[in-house]
Amino acid sequence: MAKKAATLIVVAAALADREGRVLLQRRPVGKAMAGLWEFPGGKMEQGERPEAALVRELEEELGIAVDEAALEPAAFVSADNGGRNMLLLLYLCRSWRGEPAPLHASALAWVAPADMASLPMPPADVPLVRALIGLLAPPRNGEGDHAKHGGGGPPRRRS
Repeated sequence: MAKKAATLIVVAAALADREGRVLLQRRPVGKAMAGLWEFPGGKMEQGERPEAALVRELEEELGIAVDEAALEPAAFVSADNGGRNMLLLLYLCRSWRGEPAPLHASALAWVAPADMASLPMPPADVPLVRALIGLLAPPRNGEGDHAKHGGGGPPRRRS
């Protein structure tokens, strides 16, 4: 029986600004999927926790400092990555120190999640965009701030 390749675990961040826009980086020429827009992040190293890996990757790729406590699990996707299964973990981050710079990308852009569908992105990122739209959308029709309204359970799901 052939040995299966280990699942590749990749971590990424949706850095959100006060306007609800998210930072995307464009993959540089010479790399796989060059020119596509993606969430910043990268591969976990052996024995590394996902949050620690993401803090390291954001410092390496963008030159910013992030506290692990500022990373909120947001969504994940499992996808084929050239014959190897990839598990992509997306974290929402609203707090960091420093100004993001494209240290390993050809460009950066602040984009509203609803506008990301018009950008070329890696296939694994597409379902994450749908999750972000729900996470970053402002409350509608009095929904939101569940505790303020005295609700007694999880908030209702929007469809």
